[in-house]
Amino acid sequence: MTSGSPTLSIVIVSYNARRDLEACLDSLLTHPPATPHEIVVVDNASTDGSAEAAVARARRVRLIRQPTNAGFAAGNNAGIRQSSGELILLLNSDTLVPPGAIDTLIERLRARPAAAAAGPRLVDASGRPELSFGPMISPLSELRQKTVTALYARNFAPISRWAARATAREHLVDWVSGAALLVYRRDAEAVGLLDERFFLYTEDVDFCAALRARGRQILFTPAAQITHLRGRSRASAPDRMNAAYRRSQLAFYAKHHPGWLPVLRLYLRLKGQLPGG
Repeated sequence: MTSGSPTLSIVIVSYNARRDLEACLDSLLTHPPATPHEIVVVDNASTDGSAEAAVARARRVRLIRQPTNAGFAAGNNAGIRQSSGELILLLNSDTLVPPGAIDTLIERLRARPAAAAAGPRLVDASGRPELSFGPMISPLSELRQKTVTALYARNFAPISRWAARATAREHLVDWVSGAALLVYRRDAEAVGLLDERFFLYTEDVDFCAALRARGRQILFTPAAQITHLRGRSRASAPDRMNAAYRRSQLAFYAKHHPGWLPVLRLYLRLKGQLPGG
């Protein structure tokens, strides 16, 4: 943590992901950004010692203990409210940040004054790019995104070539992944932070949509690259995570595409995936 007033607040929400959190913090602390910064860990009532792992680094990391697991959006909001940087980096606990990546991401965001937020190129442990951006969610775009993602996971050559090109160029997008999302505090506060109706999943798409609704842009840049060990913190409870995804999906359509909500509910009921509550 940098002494004095930080320019950047790095907010990491963690829930029962101690090993990932430790590795993420170590990557930040071993090669810290040159930008004056603070690191804020929000622990969502973990039971695996995650909070203690952050406390062990207490001189350089500030810990916020949530009394319950209120979700990813609520956890990030708690961290944002209790931090002070003019820039905020929302960072997943299952990421590894190489030297210089955050400073480069800041530089690219500042180079485009019309942009409110920016996301780096995310890669997996083997260095393969992740499809960490996309068009606004709608029935058609969601079908397209899921199809492309599934084919990419199967190494379908045409899609792999397209993904390599798309993730190698800087361009404006509708949304970037909340796994590593840099945003100006003034813009985040102007839209009321993240919508806490989204417990987990789609909160980043909704947040970027709110920023764009104010006439601001969202930037994807491969100039900065961060490793994302996707899904490791969620693999232990796939059924619960799938239910959380479906609840967020329903909340998203209720907010952005209410006319399609009955169709989505019927589809999920037929698939046996309509969550209760």
